[in-house]
Amino acid sequence: MVAQLPDPIIIARRVGGVRFHTFISSFTDDNIANATHIIESENKLVLVDGQFLVPYALKFREYADSIGKPIDRIYLSHRHPDHWFGLAAAFNDIPIYALAETIEFLKEDGEASRQDHWKMGNLAPDTVPIPKEVACAGEEIIDGVRYVFDEVVDTEIDFLLTIALPDLGVFIAQDLIYSGTHLYLTQSMNHWIQVLQGMLLSDYDLFLAGHGVPADRNEVAGNIEYLTIAMDAAGRGLVNEEFKRFMLEQYPERKCPAIFNIYMPRLFGNARQF
Repeated sequence: MVAQLPDPIIIARRVGGVRFHTFISSFTDDNIANATHIIESENKLVLVDGQFLVPYALKFREYADSIGKPIDRIYLSHRHPDHWFGLAAAFNDIPIYALAETIEFLKEDGEASRQDHWKMGNLAPDTVPIPKEVACAGEEIIDGVRYVFDEVVDTEIDFLLTIALPDLGVFIAQDLIYSGTHLYLTQSMNHWIQVLQGMLLSDYDLFLAGHGVPADRNEVAGNIEYLTIAMDAAGRGLVNEEFKRFMLEQYPERKCPAIFNIYMPRLFGNARQF
């Protein structure tokens, strides 16, 4: 039996002739508000990421099917399991596109990552999805909509696929932005800030995050501030629970504090990068 979880949040917004659907898992303390997206054009759907927990992945698929248009493809933004676990559970019949580095990780270490989450029980998938299609930087017209793909390195993850729709002013940033939630911090915070600064100066108005609700430029600026303060705290020697306590005091309004317990063993220790 698949576990019951709080209902997701679904936000739909039309920009020009395209409707964007954002499906967000719950903001409870023990969850991390995974956000996955549907780009609904005239004749088909393009999806971004597949949720983390199996129940949410199944609900995301159910919602996508309810729109009544065929799913053309799904893009996997990066290798963190909260973005690909749900693909095996709910989207194994859909073509999956990902960066070459992400595909290689799933082939080499995907099963180890899945096994590393054995305590999740039936919230985790039974298999590892291996994307068959390589996503490359460049432009493509899909159902009359211009997409611009790019590969961003050394931010929240080593390799991240971003998807921009420049004619609509929409930028699908996934884990470059955490909207209203605490961030998953890495050793690459300085470069991450530089990337966000470039986004802040861009012509995009709507930013779709990998965690939390759709964002605007204010949230991009807020992420820059958060990373700057976190870097300063770590530079002053704050680690583990002391670091967590400081950041929670600085940002009491941000949700999903459980993410500290996920990344701190990697940021301050030698835990595996799964």
